[in-house]
Amino acid sequence: MTAKRALATGWTAFAAVLMIFGGAMTVLAGISAIARDDIFLATRNYVFSFSLIGWGWVHLILGAIIFLAGCALLRGAVWARVVGVILAGLGAISNFLWIPRYPLWALTLLAVDIFIIWALCAGDRRRSER
Repeated sequence: MTAKRALATGWTAFAAVLMIFGGAMTVLAGISAIARDDIFLATRNYVFSFSLIGWGWVHLILGAIIFLAGCALLRGAVWARVVGVILAGLGAISNFLWIPRYPLWALTLLAVDIFIIWALCAGDRRRSER
């Protein structure tokens, strides 16, 4: 097998699709936080407090980068595996901090990010057996 594969296979392809999905959903959450900040739950007495518009920009930028890295991973870019783990880790942290504002959405995307990290770290076992 060559060092550069044409397309991703197995769990890597599934992780790439989840990165594309998760990135798009994070972008939408960021846009909705920037555009209309009254749709999110305003909480008090939480350990940290950030501006909702600031969090919207963080989610918008992070989601766009995750989306682009997912597209590169789907095309078989080797660098996108490492970048994907790092970005999914950052996405998991940002979604964990997003829980007080939008709990169900944040927990869903947190689970997606954790699965992406697992799938990218597990790799393609068929390739290593050859």
